[in-house]
Amino acid sequence: MKCHAAAILFLLLASFTGAQQMPPAQPALHVTAEDLLARPVGENWTSYNGDYSGRRYSGLKEINKSNVSQLRAAWVFHPGNSQRLEATPVVVRGVMYVTSANDVFALDARTGRTLWHYSRPISSGLLDDAAAHKSRGVAVWDNFVYSQTDDAHLLCLDARSGNLLWDVQIADKVKQYGGTSAPLVVKDEVVVGTSGGDSGVRGFVAAYDARTGKFRWRLWTIPAPGEFGSDSWPGDLYLHGGATTWMPGTYDPELDTLYWTTSNAAPDFDGTVRPGDNLYTACVLAIDATSGKLKWYFQFTPHDVYDYDANETPVLVDIEENGSTRHLLLQANRNGFFYVLDRSNGKFLRATPFLEKITWANGIDASGRPLPSGKLPSTEGTTICPGIVGATNWFSPSYNPDTGLLYVMALENCDLYFSKTKEFTQGETFYSTGTKRSPDGHSQKILLAISPADGKKVWQYPQVGRGNSWGGTLATAGGLVFFCDDANSLEAVDAENGHPLWYFNTGQLFVASPMTYSVNGAQYVAISAGSDLFSFALPH
Repeated sequence: MKCHAAAILFLLLASFTGAQQMPPAQPALHVTAEDLLARPVGENWTSYNGDYSGRRYSGLKEINKSNVSQLRAAWVFHPGNSQRLEATPVVVRGVMYVTSANDVFALDARTGRTLWHYSRPISSGLLDDAAAHKSRGVAVWDNFVYSQTDDAHLLCLDARSGNLLWDVQIADKVKQYGGTSAPLVVKDEVVVGTSGGDSGVRGFVAAYDARTGKFRWRLWTIPAPGEFGSDSWPGDLYLHGGATTWMPGTYDPELDTLYWTTSNAAPDFDGTVRPGDNLYTACVLAIDATSGKLKWYFQFTPHDVYDYDANETPVLVDIEENGSTRHLLLQANRNGFFYVLDRSNGKFLRATPFLEKITWANGIDASGRPLPSGKLPSTEGTTICPGIVGATNWFSPSYNPDTGLLYVMALENCDLYFSKTKEFTQGETFYSTGTKRSPDGHSQKILLAISPADGKKVWQYPQVGRGNSWGGTLATAGGLVFFCDDANSLEAVDAENGHPLWYFNTGQLFVASPMTYSVNGAQYVAISAGSDLFSFALPH
C-alpha cells in the first residue's frame, strides 16, 4: 500500500511540473565547461550551432565522400504539436534534446525513443513569430536543460527527468515580446534574446544565473533618450524600434566576448518617422560576457527600411594572413553582401556581393557603409532586390577549416515594397505596410561556397524549386556539406567543388538546419523537416 501511494504521489508531482515521465530517469548529464568549449564538436553537439564559433563544423568523418551514398534513415520522431519544426537538436552522450513549440523532449539519440517529455501549453495573445509558437532549440549545462517559451519565459529543466526546476519571465508578452531562440550558456550564465522586432518592442540581450535563474545583466539594443545613438529615435519611439535578438549569438572565450546580432528597425518600411542610422538595429554587437557591457558594434544596414535584419549567424574563424593569425567574424548578411570584420575590435575589412541582383545599394564604401541607390518603399510600390526574405536569412551557414570556405544558402529574389505611415498601436504589428511578389516572379535558391580571403564565390549549386526552403547547412571533416535543398530533400555535396553525392526526400518543407553526432562510434546526421525529426546513419 505504501509503494502504491508513493507511486501515485510521484505521478501527481510529474503532472504538476509538466514532465511526462517515460522510462526510468537517465544518468546525470553533467555538461562541463570542457564539453561546451570543445572545438570542433565530435561525438556531442552541445549547442545550437555545435560549438561557440557558429561554424556548424563537426570533426566526425565516419560518413564521408566515399560512403555517403549509402546513408539511410535510421529513425523518425514525430512530436505531434507542430507542422513547422525549426529546432536544431542538441546531443550529449547519446541523449538528444529537442523542442517543438513549448514542449521539450529527451530522446535516445540512437533510436529516437522518447526518454521524457516536458509539456507546456502554447500561449495566447501573441503576435507574429511568437504567435506561430516557433522554437529553435535548447541549451545544456551541468545537469540542466534550458528552453525559451513563446511568451518570453526561460525554463530550466532537470536533464534526467524533465521536471521543471525554475521559470523566469524574460519580458512581458503584453508588450508584444516573444521567445523563439535557443538560449546560449556561457560559463555559468544563460544568455537569451527575444522576438518581436516587427511588433513594436525595444530589443535587448540578457543573462541569468544558470543554476538559480537570478538576473545577471541586460543590454538594451536601442538607446534611451540622452544615450549615444538616441537622436534617431524621436519621442518614445525607442520603446518600439525593434532591434530584437531572436537568434543565438556566438562567443570567443579568449576575448570573453559575445557576438550577438540584432533585427530590423520598426516600423519596418517607413523610415520618415525615425531619421538617422537607428542604432543598434541591423547590427552585430560585441558584448563583454561577464558584465554585459557593449565593446563595439558594426551596423550592416543603417536606417533599414527593407527588413534586412542582421540575425544571420556571426561566424568566428581564425585565418593565417601574411604570416599572422587574423581573428575574423564572417557574416553573409540578409542585405546581399558578405562581410569580414576583425572581431577583436570590430574593424571593417571587406564586403562583397554574393547575389547577382542587388538594387537597394550600389556597393559598400571603405568604412563599411552602404552606398544607397535611392530605391525606397513607396505608396505605389518600388521593386527592390533582394526581397523581403533577404539574400539569406536565419537558417545556418557553415565553415570548413580544411577547405577554408563558408557555405550559405542564398536566394535570388526581388519584391515590391510599399510604405504608409502608421502610428504604433498596442496589440498590432508595426510594419507600416509591406511587400508583394515582384511582377517577374523569379525566385531561386543557390548553395554558395564563399572564400573569406577575397569574398569571391568558389562554386555554386543552383536549386530547382520555388525558393521556399528555409533550411541551412552543415560542414563535416568527412569532406561533406549537408544542406536542405529547395525540393524537400536533405542533400550532401563535396565540400571542395559542390558535386552532389546523396539526397533523401523528406516530402516536407525545411525550416531548420542540420547537425551531426555520434553514439557508440556510429555517426548520425539529423534534421527537422516539416512536422518530423529525421536521423540518418550508415548501415551497420
